Amino acid sequence: MLSWLDEAGAAFACEASDTPRMVTKHIAAVTFEKPVRAGHIIKVYGEVLDVGNTSIKVRLEARRHSVYNGTQRVVCMTDMVFVRIDGDGEPIPLNEKVKKKFESKNEK
Repeated sequence: MLSWLDEAGAAFACEASDTPRMVTKHIAAVTFEKPVRAGHIIKVYGEVLDVGNTSIKVRLEARRHSVYNGTQRVVCMTDMVFVRIDGDGEPIPLNEKVKKKFESKNEK
């Protein structure tokens, strides 16, 4: 489950930041509320919480989806920080368009 969160979080951070190269810097505490078993359908939802100079903080929520009745149950949630990097693995600034897009998040 942690691997799925990391992969989904990185993909979401890349999409939100308009960049193909992000690495995980921090994963907050994760509490597993419900079990997940082989064959379960898991949906991961993301929300941008904050944008820094080189990083983006996102909240991820994983839900177990039932194909029988369409319900979803939250199985876990965590906050993660991803950093934009260059080809050498060094942090580089997010572009101004991304910072402006999430400006209201930074004002909270």
